[in-house]
Amino acid sequence: MFFAMNRFKVRTGAEQEFEAVWKNRDSRLNETPGFREFRLLRGAANEKEGYTLYVSHSIWENEDAFLAWTRSQNFRDSHRQAGDKKPLYLEPPVFEGFKVVEGA
Repeated sequence: MFFAMNRFKVRTGAEQEFEAVWKNRDSRLNETPGFREFRLLRGAANEKEGYTLYVSHSIWENEDAFLAWTRSQNFRDSHRQAGDKKPLYLEPPVFEGFKVVEGA
């Protein structure tokens, strides 16, 4: 299994708009070979720094399945307007990928 995550620092006050973008997207992930699960996670607000932390979290059969998706037309289509949403973030998202070492 492979876990793919992107961390987003969303500007304070832009949380609802950010969540709406994700809820209304047409990702077609469930049509993608090797895709297992997706979650959008909201962390605590960091009022001092002016953001709320979010993580997009997807689970894949393996890293190759994830990489194939990142090269697909569905990926390009689902990220086509990502640049339009830059005002929602303090900085670009940070990607983190993980392979399972041990698990039940």
